[in-house]
Amino acid sequence: MSDTLEIATSPHVTGGASVDRIMRDVVIALAPVVAFAVYHFGLAALATLTVATIACLMTERLLSKTQTLGDWSAAVTGLLLGLSLPPGLPLWMAALGGVAAIAVGKTLFGGLGCNAFNPALVGRAFLAAAFPAAMTTWLAPGGPERFAMLPASSLAWPFATPAYDGMTAATPLSSWKFSQVTTDTADLAFGLTAGSTGETCALLIIAGGLYLIVRRVANWRIPLSLLATVAILSAGFHALDPTRFPDAGFMLLSGGLMLGAVFMATDTVASPLTPLGAWLYGALIGVLTVMIRLFGGLPEGVMYAILLANAVAPLIDRWLQPRVFGTTRRSA
Repeated sequence: MSDTLEIATSPHVTGGASVDRIMRDVVIALAPVVAFAVYHFGLAALATLTVATIACLMTERLLSKTQTLGDWSAAVTGLLLGLSLPPGLPLWMAALGGVAAIAVGKTLFGGLGCNAFNPALVGRAFLAAAFPAAMTTWLAPGGPERFAMLPASSLAWPFATPAYDGMTAATPLSSWKFSQVTTDTADLAFGLTAGSTGETCALLIIAGGLYLIVRRVANWRIPLSLLATVAILSAGFHALDPTRFPDAGFMLLSGGLMLGAVFMATDTVASPLTPLGAWLYGALIGVLTVMIRLFGGLPEGVMYAILLANAVAPLIDRWLQPRVFGTTRRSA
């Protein structure tokens, strides 16, 4: 009886990954995107990212029963929320979105590991429903004074109508949706357009995604399935009517598709666990995104597509459970 017999539930062998290590990898992958956003939009982007992140951290600290700030999860939520917001958004709205992301999207479901939806997208969806005008007004990039001063809209008082400096611009998706004007593919790839704080430079987002895949933090099946579905559907619609539907390159590189596919759809808690489920989940998001963009009233559909797929993810796992080793599928 000198040896101690330990009885525990599976898994008995782990890969050594921890929550804080995974979340730090996400922050590292986001660092180039954040740096480009600040360079592209100046102090407006820096202030939006800072306020959204601080609001998430403070809400996590107030509502969490345990000390969870050290796991970096709230910081990741704040960064993703800030990157998904317009850079000229009033800062008090960014803070309110951070509170909603943690309080509603995370704490209400039981905290880390229990959230049914991506918390950052919950915060963004709340802001889009509450302040639609502010959430669809975009700051023109590359302003000469972007490092010298904040735009007037960022400093608007709570519940006051934001005053914009006249330095606003349409996003590529808005230009196509309402004016049938497409944007050059190179401008989309290198981020030389208006848009949300972190959605413009597709190449940096892809580089961050490759880092997460190499580190085995993100399930590569989800973004691959999502992007392939969007490419195939977009190419098909474009072939049917090139004057009405944009080509696949525009659909892939514009809007928040890359940011959503790489960093939000791959949320390990809100996405399916099975390999086949991951393929189906990514394809579902791709189909919904294309349908909303092409036939819906809004120019962008990535946020709603991911949230709807999050709701279906538990059912996908239930339907596509792998066969138990040593049994047939019928007996399993």
